[in-house]
Amino acid sequence: MLCSSLRSSTASLGLGRRAASTIAQKYSNALYSAALAKSPQTLTKVQSELNTIVSTINEVPDLKAFIGNPTLSAKDRSSGLAAVYARAESTKKEPVSDITKNLFAVLSDNGRLGETQGVIQGFNELVAKYKGELEVVVTSAAPLPRDVSSRLESILKQSQTAQQAKTLKITNKVNPSVLGGIVVDFGDKSIDLSVSSRVNKLNNVLQQSV
Repeated sequence: MLCSSLRSSTASLGLGRRAASTIAQKYSNALYSAALAKSPQTLTKVQSELNTIVSTINEVPDLKAFIGNPTLSAKDRSSGLAAVYARAESTKKEPVSDITKNLFAVLSDNGRLGETQGVIQGFNELVAKYKGELEVVVTSAAPLPRDVSSRLESILKQSQTAQQAKTLKITNKVNPSVLGGIVVDFGDKSIDLSVSSRVNKLNNVLQQSV
């Protein structure tokens, strides 16, 4: 049932587009253009740095709080970014590039550090498109059994979007809040086949009926 629903949904992938921050997209595009203008190697290096930084932010509560606090002074923002760079450099064993530092400097100066996650996500999507990669994130309440994952991969490969890509990468993320079913995200598209989505729709219908 689940796979058949996904099969019918992939026939109309223009539906269910995920909302994205226009502001974050502008920074993503500018960073992508600046990195690629230098060289494809620089593009790859910047992507690696950003993924290390976003992992660091998510793993360290103080850094996550720093990124999400728009009220900090310029001095505090500068100190916080220095801590982010130091943590990233200790992980990668090499200095953070000027392009990456310039991105965060501009985000900081414009009071947009809170857009960091969206900027990095948008940048990764641009790089994936450049490399002909398609990353599909399948979110489920529990890890998907191997046979289900295989069937999903087979169905997804038949979609027009996947056929245009050179490589297809499927990642299964676990989120108990979906209750059951799956949510499939790739690029700026989303297919919501989760139980939680159906429950929400039912609740909306019931509320409108009262």
